[in-house]
Amino acid sequence: MDLIHRISRQFEDSARIKLEALEALAAPIAGAVEIMIGSLLNNGKILACGNGGSAADAQHFAAELVNRFEMERPPLAAIALTTDTSTLTSIANDYDFTQVFSKQVRALGHPGDVLLAISTSGNSPNVIEAIAAAREREMRVIALTGNDGGQIGALLDDGDVHLCVPAQRTARIQEVHLLTLHCLCDGIDCLLLGVEDQ
Repeated sequence: MDLIHRISRQFEDSARIKLEALEALAAPIAGAVEIMIGSLLNNGKILACGNGGSAADAQHFAAELVNRFEMERPPLAAIALTTDTSTLTSIANDYDFTQVFSKQVRALGHPGDVLLAISTSGNSPNVIEAIAAAREREMRVIALTGNDGGQIGALLDDGDVHLCVPAQRTARIQEVHLLTLHCLCDGIDCLLLGVEDQ
């Protein structure tokens, strides 16, 4: 096996998918930034959830907001619902794993908050339940999915934002999700700090 060739193909494939996603996602990402800024400026917060690599993405995003991304600014309110092992395991043990995020949304979410729901397939049952809980709490939903958006794509309302990566491979979807999260962070910082386009 020619590993160098295989690695080169991975890079080329990732770059191609990102460029293809740009056309589909640029406007919805901008819309998601506006929703998040609106919430944060009105004392709202962003709750983020996902499974596996998407859980890591949720934590990454929350860390960038609470700490900082690339510019100095005050901390912003964001919570990853994937980090508290006592809460996660107690809910999974006493109820069901499908409720590990939804119970937290019901406990922590308020009208005007935003749920960042991440699922590469768009079919993660516990993320779907979190979206239902966000509806109950009068929260907006920003969903990161892939392929055809799965069940999550069909659940979203007009006031929500669907960031669906036009790819089938999980790795490629995750790579675009990470870039999308960085675009969200950058957009939030630029709008908050009044940064002009460079």
